[in-house]
Amino acid sequence: MNQLLLKFAVPAIIAMLVLSLYNILDQFFIGNYVNSIGNAATNITFPLTTLCTAISLLFGIGGAAAFNLAMGAGKKEIAGKYVGAAITASAISGLILTIISELFLKKLMLLFGSSAIILPYACEYTKVTALGFPFAILSIVGGHVIRADGKPQIAMKCNLAGAFTNLVLDALFVIVFKWGMTGAAAATVIGQIFAAAIALWNVFHFQTVTLSKRDFIPNATSVLRVSNLGMSQGFNQVAMMFVQIVSNQSFRVYGEQSIYNSEITLAVVGISTKLAMIYFAFCIGLSHAMQPIASFNYGAGNFKRTKEAFTKTRNIGSVIAILAFLIFQIFPKQLFQLFGESNPLFLSFAAKYMRIFLFFTFINNVQPLTSTFMSAIGKPIKGMFLSLTRQILFLLPLLIILPLYWGIDGLLYAGLIADALAFTVAVIFQISEFKKPNYK
Repeated sequence: MNQLLLKFAVPAIIAMLVLSLYNILDQFFIGNYVNSIGNAATNITFPLTTLCTAISLLFGIGGAAAFNLAMGAGKKEIAGKYVGAAITASAISGLILTIISELFLKKLMLLFGSSAIILPYACEYTKVTALGFPFAILSIVGGHVIRADGKPQIAMKCNLAGAFTNLVLDALFVIVFKWGMTGAAAATVIGQIFAAAIALWNVFHFQTVTLSKRDFIPNATSVLRVSNLGMSQGFNQVAMMFVQIVSNQSFRVYGEQSIYNSEITLAVVGISTKLAMIYFAFCIGLSHAMQPIASFNYGAGNFKRTKEAFTKTRNIGSVIAILAFLIFQIFPKQLFQLFGESNPLFLSFAAKYMRIFLFFTFINNVQPLTSTFMSAIGKPIKGMFLSLTRQILFLLPLLIILPLYWGIDGLLYAGLIADALAFTVAVIFQISEFKKPNYK
């Protein structure tokens, strides 16, 4: 099990780290070579990125889980149809999202919490990045199904190629050509196109099954099966999107009422979110590595090995979570200075945000792992419920209620409390599942 987890975990974590780098790189180049308002603008546009991730995980996790469960049960003839359904449905969804984003660009940016000062930057950036949504989604979905096919190294290389392209073009477009927000956005889109092209080539060259053109003509049964298994992860991201919108609006309003301004609070939230994504890349990468192992063994009736996959993944994730907690608590100002920030008021709020809002970093790896596990073993309803606990059941109402009494401090403590409650519910679900006789 250790060797198997290592085989899947290392490339999965690197793949997730690379995906988080797309946003981190833009933040770095915009913060250092445009201005902090540009960083605030990328936070305003982030709900659309989260929606892309939601679609990607809905069809990526769902397609991979359906494929592995079918293969584990010896149903090789239908496994390929799940891969084809995931690819086609994700491509159509990405195209629809691009059209909606371009048609309602300004209205969406205002809905997401943009102020008048931030709005031009947000529109300039999103007008370009929206063109890359279908490619971003396809690259992630392709990576998941390639990993399910037993080729995690290839999935990792797809994302590495895209991120390296983004890095080089960011430097060229922003520093050399001085294209500002447009340059950073264009670099991201080109990197996503490159990653998607590599992923699709490998999808069409599967090693465990032979995919035909008919497999890519989606049918209701295959799409529903894939969607059901990926629902928990997809809904979790949709929930995050709604929370991001409420959070942006709240930090804009209460930021103006505090000693800070909305540009500072929104920029801090944006950079903190991207920094936290680096930590979550490890947590989510581990979850994705566990998924094919748990799905295959559960489908084959090997329940002890299924539990072992979960337990070892959880323990590894906890070590990483504790390290991330220490970094966020001890070095918050130093982290923000990497993005060109030197304003004492900015750095003061940044340190306060990370030390309070992200306080329970050392346990908040457990909830997404448990949610993924439930979906991996064919229990999508439980997985979906768990995916909604932190964002919808706890954080969203707390973001609305607490600042009414504590102002901007209430927004900070909302994250801390939501993490603790989500962890508690996840542990209860774990105990309930593993006390069943199958796992003894």
